[in-house]
This record gives sequence, C-alpha cells and structure tokens, in this order.
Amino acid sequence: MTQTLIARIRLLALAAAGLCFAAASAEAASCGNNSAGFERWKREFAQEAKANGIGRRGISALMSTGYASGTIRADRGQKSFKLSLDQFMKKRGAATIAAQGKRYKRSNAALLAAIERQYGVPPGPLMAIWGMETAFGRYMGNQHTLSAVATLAYDCRRPEYFTGHLYAALQLIDRGMLNPSQRGAMHGEVGQTQFLPKSILLYAVDGDGNGRVDLNSKADALASTANFLRGHGWRPGAGYQPGQPNFAAIQGWNAAGVYQKTIAIVGRQIDGG
Repeated sequence: MTQTLIARIRLLALAAAGLCFAAASAEAASCGNNSAGFERWKREFAQEAKANGIGRRGISALMSTGYASGTIRADRGQKSFKLSLDQFMKKRGAATIAAQGKRYKRSNAALLAAIERQYGVPPGPLMAIWGMETAFGRYMGNQHTLSAVATLAYDCRRPEYFTGHLYAALQLIDRGMLNPSQRGAMHGEVGQTQFLPKSILLYAVDGDGNGRVDLNSKADALASTANFLRGHGWRPGAGYQPGQPNFAAIQGWNAAGVYQKTIAIVGRQIDGG
C-alpha cells in the first residue's frame, strides 16, 4: 500500500469520525502484517492523531496498547460466514436463540414497547441481534478493546475500515465515554449487542434514562441498536425480510449475507410471523 493511498485513507477515516483534521502528510503511519512494526506504527499514528485533535487521554491510551495476536487470528479465521444459510443457522444455534428470544421478549415487554414507540423497531430483530451477538449478554468478550482496534488499524488487510474506528475510540476515551481498559469482542466490539467505536459515536443512546450511556446495560444496548437500525433507514411498520424495505437496515448491521438473513428469520420467529 502506497503512502499516498494511506494518507487518503486517513482523511476519509477522520471525516467519517467527525474530526477536524489537518492535511495528511506523505509520512502517514505504515500498515504491517505482523507485530514487528507495531510499536513504530503507534508512535507515528500518535503524532498524526495528536495533530488531528486527539487529546492527551486518547494518546496515552493508544501508546499503552499491545499487538493483539488473538484478534488477527480471529480476523483470518471467519470461516462460518462461508457456510450455507442452513449450516450457518445450525452452527450459531438459531433455533435456541429464537426460543430464548421469545422469553426475553416477554420478560422485557415494557422496555421493548418503549423502544418501538421511539424508534419504530419491533422486538424480533432486536432480540435476534442480542442473541446472535452475545447470547443475550452472557458472552461479551474479554479482548482489550483498544488493542484490538489499533491492531486492525495497523494491519494491512483493512486499515481504511478500522482507522475510522480507532479515531472514534480515541475520541470516546477523550470524552470519558470509553474506559481505556474496556474489554469486549475480538474485533473491538463492546456491550450487549457489540457496537464498534464509530457506531457508539453515531448511535449510542441512554435507554434507561440514568443520564449516561453504558452499552453493558441492556436498556442502553437495545435502544442504541434500534437507533442504529433507524439510522440505516428503518421504516416503522414495514417488513424486514429479504426484499422488504427494512432488510437494508439489517444489512447495515453486518456485512455477511448469512448473518443478515439469520437475523431476519429469527426475528420473524420471535415476533410470531
């Protein structure tokens, strides 16, 4: 990857994160495919980030990250998305998620009704996402979030995608909205429905009315997920199966076709369709 292209990627990522930024230079931090260049990359990226408005807390957190080998192994090993839909649903326990989702829908009826009134999203897809992402909050991951995101921004496979998330994470840390020691899933997702940093900046909301956003909170996570779907074009009352208007919003949640269809199918089962 050329330095000119990397510089362009930085500009796009900064714009996506909503930062005011200085002109990117030809000395933009270089990506790498192993841990050997990570510490040098961090120093280069920190200088760039500082010039583009990231504060002391964010820079300090960045410099404390380590190369996340487990994240790279997970990123290279996403084989389940290549399965057929039936195989994928069986592997992910879709029938169990649907059955449990119906119970969680009943036990959270008041919260889900309030979310649907505000965002127009019915319980089914929210329960499907919650179950698919963390087994209804039981497994939220134990990877150091900032190390995971920084490693993926450094890695040459998808630096343009994760650079935006790294800038967002550093902004969140500067604002006190993300703890530098936060732990979550292998790719830097956090909370009960697994938000990446840029999505936290754009869509996270206070669902329980306590004056702060905490995606480890069920109410905040589900309201934020509904807000994400609304932000991706969700239309109240419209269908969300493939070919229907709201399926496009589900596609915004995850890029894998089998994942998207599973959310739609399981959501319909939970909603009683």
